[in-house]
Amino acid sequence: MSKILCLSIMIGFWSAIASGQTIHSPDGKLSMSFGIDEGKPHYKLTYKDREVIKTSTMGLELKDQPSFLDGFQLSETEESTFDENWEPHWGQYKNIRNHYNELVITLSQESQMGRVLRIRFRLFNDGLGFRYEFPRQEGLSYFIIKEEHTEFHLAGDHKAFWIPGDYDTNEYAFTTSPLSSIPDLMEEATIDVHAQTPIQSLAVQTPLMLKSKDGLYINIHEAALIDYPAMQLNLDVQKFRLSAHLVPDAVGNKGYIQTGTHSPWRTIIVSDKATEILASTLILNLNEPTAYEDVSWIKPIKYIGVWWELFLPGRSTWAYSDATNVSLDQDYSELEPSPRHGATVENVKKHLDFAAEHGFDAVLVEGWNIGWEDWFGQWKEDVFDFVTPYPDFDVEALQEYAESKGVKLMMHHETSGSVSNYERRLDRAFEFMNDHGYNSVKSGYVGKIIPRGEHHDGQWMVNHYIHVARRAADYKIMINSHEAVRPTGLHRTFPNWLAQESARGTEFEAMGGLAPEHTTILPFTRLMGGPMDYTPGIFQTDFSYYDENSTNRVKTTLVKQLAYYVTIYSPLQMAADLPENYMRFPDAFQFIKDVAVDWDDTHHLEAEPGDFVTTARKAKGKNEWFIGSVTDENARQASINFDFLPSGNTYIATVYADGKDASWDKNPQSYTVNKFLVNATSKLKQHIAPGGGLAISIKEASKEEKKGLRKL
Repeated sequence: MSKILCLSIMIGFWSAIASGQTIHSPDGKLSMSFGIDEGKPHYKLTYKDREVIKTSTMGLELKDQPSFLDGFQLSETEESTFDENWEPHWGQYKNIRNHYNELVITLSQESQMGRVLRIRFRLFNDGLGFRYEFPRQEGLSYFIIKEEHTEFHLAGDHKAFWIPGDYDTNEYAFTTSPLSSIPDLMEEATIDVHAQTPIQSLAVQTPLMLKSKDGLYINIHEAALIDYPAMQLNLDVQKFRLSAHLVPDAVGNKGYIQTGTHSPWRTIIVSDKATEILASTLILNLNEPTAYEDVSWIKPIKYIGVWWELFLPGRSTWAYSDATNVSLDQDYSELEPSPRHGATVENVKKHLDFAAEHGFDAVLVEGWNIGWEDWFGQWKEDVFDFVTPYPDFDVEALQEYAESKGVKLMMHHETSGSVSNYERRLDRAFEFMNDHGYNSVKSGYVGKIIPRGEHHDGQWMVNHYIHVARRAADYKIMINSHEAVRPTGLHRTFPNWLAQESARGTEFEAMGGLAPEHTTILPFTRLMGGPMDYTPGIFQTDFSYYDENSTNRVKTTLVKQLAYYVTIYSPLQMAADLPENYMRFPDAFQFIKDVAVDWDDTHHLEAEPGDFVTTARKAKGKNEWFIGSVTDENARQASINFDFLPSGNTYIATVYADGKDASWDKNPQSYTVNKFLVNATSKLKQHIAPGGGLAISIKEASKEEKKGLRKL
């Protein structure tokens, strides 16, 4: 150990005793204090001298062993500062600054043979991250976590944007309410979702977005979830206190730990500006850089697919046959084919033609492989083999046709929750993809997990998702996982894990609809952990277009669907509607064709969770910018300031706006498209309809193209 480090530790030790171990963020706005009270560790957090987290206890309860909860003495402290800039392979920013002040607390339990626990705090300008570290030590090699007892003691009855605690699904609609109202609203909020396991105690999920009565925005989540169960949050309404609730395994244990490792980071992002919550890179910075030596094969994707038609009344089906009892050794050529099967050679070729004509990278095809007839809800193990196509899906012919069009086919692996089956067949499935020109896969985990008793968000499944990402990288395959545990910034470590669903996405618009406010909450909740495959771009929102008896509809205007390509970040963006619907609105479709999927910079212009979000982004490597703005069920006026543009240059802005008579329920397809000249001093006030949006593309143009256009 160097003399400088020894001095740092000793100074830290005596300073800690005198001052109670306090560190500040680099800009001085945040302050975190650590202390020990009667052997119990605790921390608190303030922002501009306002309480964010009041004194909150820490520690872990172990099974059949003395716990890491009390009996601690302060053994050592170490303080340091870290400051670097790094470049993500893809993302919302070309460069990200990772700047924090760190405090590492070493605690010992002398009554337990001197057992050691470390707590590492990192305080950024945008919030706090901390984790438990379990160093290798004599007398402790393995232990089982009975429960983690990390607390987040809030300073008041904050407004919360929440979904019910659940071990198996996060596909709930959001509820907005004061914390004190959650007990009365929980039963109503716990709507029926397939394969759900609601927590029986009062609990909510992370990322949890909060707003205090005095205007502080607080987001609680976790980062770098590896070899550990996901964290839910118990709620003590009387004291406004949240505490960790880890997802159990099949026998009720929470986590199996071998010393020499650590927990995920617990994260608290805080600001008095909502836009700064959205701009936070704290969670990403707390994840490790990738160890992949070659990332050149990992590329953002814009795609279409045989998908939305599967949700529309009277259209297509995943299943080849109407049979109700099939197995993997079935001779499907003997079954009567359904006239509604979607994954046919003819239909896929039509999509490949459309993708090639309009510049899309890939075509997703669901329902191409045997096993779809009787899989749903059966808790059946050998459902799919991931390599055998239906008789009307010619793998070799479609591979050749896709290559001739310069378009990739995107694989689909629905596991039906039978993860043991998927892991047995994983390498063969990836080899099949390599052999047939597939370089990306959408994986699904609909259903109860097999091994039976495990949960989607437990330690076993967390390790499975990471195993799939790592194994896919060996085959140079990109992953898009659905129904998986919500993300925690691991796309930095595993950049081939492009996106996840892990929330209530567009498919639910076909199953009763999503509230107009839903997508003004997602950026503050689900998207805090990483990109989402939301599958936007639905132009035909009224289902009576397909079936006159249908009363279902997508609860947005057409223009709001355009805005999603900017406000809902993902390097994997789908134009989800039917190709023929895009041809009915070619001028609006142009925005989807133009909008980028990878970015150099991002500016959050205005935002309020549950009400509105306006975001501007610069396309990777181009002098092109795109703006998206969305609102809830209320009409509003967006205020766009173009000061993010380089000064001295003039650009053409194409503005896609809701029509004056537009609304999500009455006239969703009313829109206008206008062009203006803009520069860094331009400002725009634009009406947005109820459930509506605004989309703008900004590009360089020649003098000839600029002629006759009005300047904003």
